[in-house]
Amino acid sequence: MKRYEVDRIRNVALIGHGGCGKTSLGEAVLYTAGVTTRLGRVDDGTSVFDFEPEEKGHNLSISTAFAFAEHRKTKINVVDTPGYDVFLFDAQAALQAVDGAVLVVGADGEIKFEAEKLWKTCDDYGLPRAVFVNRLDKENARFDAALDALKETFEQPVVPVHLPIGEEASFNGYVDLMSMKAYTFADDSGKAEAGPVPDGLADAAAAARDALLEHLVETDDELMEKYFDGQEISDAEMARALRTGVMSGQFVPALVGSAVKNIGAGALLDLVVDAFPSPADRGEATGTGPDGEDETRAPAEDAPFSALVFKTISDPFTGRLSIFRVMSGTLPSDSTVWNANKTADERIGQILALVGKETQPVEVAVPGDILAVPKLKSTDTGDTLCDKAHPITYQAAEPPEPLMTFAAYAKAKGEEEKMGQGLKRMQEEDPTLRLTRDEQTHELLVSGMGRLHVDIVLERMKRKYGAEVDLRTPKVPYRETIKGSTQIQARHKKQTGGRGQFADVAIKINPLPRGGGYKFNNNIVGGVVPRQYIPAVDAGIQERLAKGVLAGYPVVDVEVTLYDGKYHEVDSSEMAFKIAGSMAFKKGALVCKPVLLEPIYEITVTVPDENLGDVIGDLNSRRGRVLGMDPQGGHQLIRALVPLAEVQEYAPDLRSMTAGRGTFTMKFHGYEEVPAALAEKIIAAAQASDDDE
Repeated sequence: MKRYEVDRIRNVALIGHGGCGKTSLGEAVLYTAGVTTRLGRVDDGTSVFDFEPEEKGHNLSISTAFAFAEHRKTKINVVDTPGYDVFLFDAQAALQAVDGAVLVVGADGEIKFEAEKLWKTCDDYGLPRAVFVNRLDKENARFDAALDALKETFEQPVVPVHLPIGEEASFNGYVDLMSMKAYTFADDSGKAEAGPVPDGLADAAAAARDALLEHLVETDDELMEKYFDGQEISDAEMARALRTGVMSGQFVPALVGSAVKNIGAGALLDLVVDAFPSPADRGEATGTGPDGEDETRAPAEDAPFSALVFKTISDPFTGRLSIFRVMSGTLPSDSTVWNANKTADERIGQILALVGKETQPVEVAVPGDILAVPKLKSTDTGDTLCDKAHPITYQAAEPPEPLMTFAAYAKAKGEEEKMGQGLKRMQEEDPTLRLTRDEQTHELLVSGMGRLHVDIVLERMKRKYGAEVDLRTPKVPYRETIKGSTQIQARHKKQTGGRGQFADVAIKINPLPRGGGYKFNNNIVGGVVPRQYIPAVDAGIQERLAKGVLAGYPVVDVEVTLYDGKYHEVDSSEMAFKIAGSMAFKKGALVCKPVLLEPIYEITVTVPDENLGDVIGDLNSRRGRVLGMDPQGGHQLIRALVPLAEVQEYAPDLRSMTAGRGTFTMKFHGYEEVPAALAEKIIAAAQASDDDE
């Protein structure tokens, strides 16, 4: 593959909510640029971007995909991102590696919350943007409605550079307001016939061009004076002003088209080359040096090499593929780099350019390019690769906290290890997937952004690694404690011929404050219980603590004092005193008003103002206690304490209540007593489960 200069590289992400046609637009771009020989489609398996079987089966983009095209001697790295909320972090992570984004919206005027989130991420990274109003050939397509929705949703001015010719089935082209020419398309080849503006659009086009000119001249004082003096603005001046306005974020140009008919893809390619920044235009990257201070790297070939690994793909046959953006310097194949996060050398073999699932070898990676390298030993998503003599670390995007958790059980007996290995591999390529082991319930917990997310992860794992998983609702890690105090004596005596068993202990049991754990006091005097047997009493009590006294849940927040006892010179043993200690605690705890405790989480919910009442009512129905509310500019931030048992499936419920616009985070707060009526049911269920076993 040929080598490109930095100023001839463009990195652009296609973003938007699910189902808006991003992937179809990407396919049209590749076809128009000559990368493919036909328009790829997801449903017939010809898509370059959606090549995973799960993407074909569900007809949606699950993972960010990459391809490149050459247009007007410029390499354009096209990054097709997923748009459904449960996969949104993959898109957000990719945005840190590009230099511009194209928001794809349908012509129905609907802009979903995923598009808003991605737009906000673009704001965070300072990315120039354009809008592509897609599907103007579909029923109920209305360009004006789409434009109004864009203007109402986003702060930056969205300014049309195109007007559609025709609507719905009659849509066949657009008027370019920069050149005031009409371009019509007879087929999906992407080749247009240029002509004059249709008479029926002349007035609308003239008004739209004037509006566009007003935004263009605002980018330059001299242009503005020229415009107000009534002088003609040349095409070259307009083109420079368009580039200035896009790169500065003063306005966002809106193009029109139909990806499936390949109308507008060529114009989008031209806009990306003419108005989007190169890596050189974006300037220096800032990271952290070895002394903890900020350091910068210029996107120049003579700068020390540095790159950010922002995505990992795992494959059972080819191993891991690390996808990276070169921030500075060059990287030849067959070289060694430094992983600044792992403080380890990494051997670079072949460097690859991606076109969907296909790859092309690259001799040298240059600044700004997006490439991949296979089989790195230590490198994970988010790591920085650099010149060992000039170390630097870039801040990677932080994955969000998971929203739903499931208990994972191997479908086939004996395949637990296979399941665990498969899940670990899937976690390597998906930072939003979390694996934990609950020490109390001993369940393997799989956490993700929602049920669809976890289900598709498991589909992919089954295909790649042959491991099948059953998902269950996790057991709630209840605990038990006591509210009262007592003194109790217990004797363990057993005679079966020969040496018997004998131990007698007297203990005091008292509650500790919540979070007090377990405390054991030895108040034995006079050797009534020999010193060597006292640890056995403690061990017996702790064994009983782990088994519980009500429903089999661990007992916490208790203080036990051993103050008296008896022993037999022949029949006493550590085992006998261990049994006696366990017996004494169980017997005493049952008269100390034992209660059930449940984990309480602090939940922070952000919802639109109009959904506040519904969400508050729902939290109340979940035994939640609202701690406070704070306005957040059209949204409300609600803080509440809610039992874990009531919010294990909160994510889909909140999504339903808020049309997907609500978000939440949770963190563990502590344990509180379960209401008596509910505790009775939990205890009865636990006892019934024990009986079944």
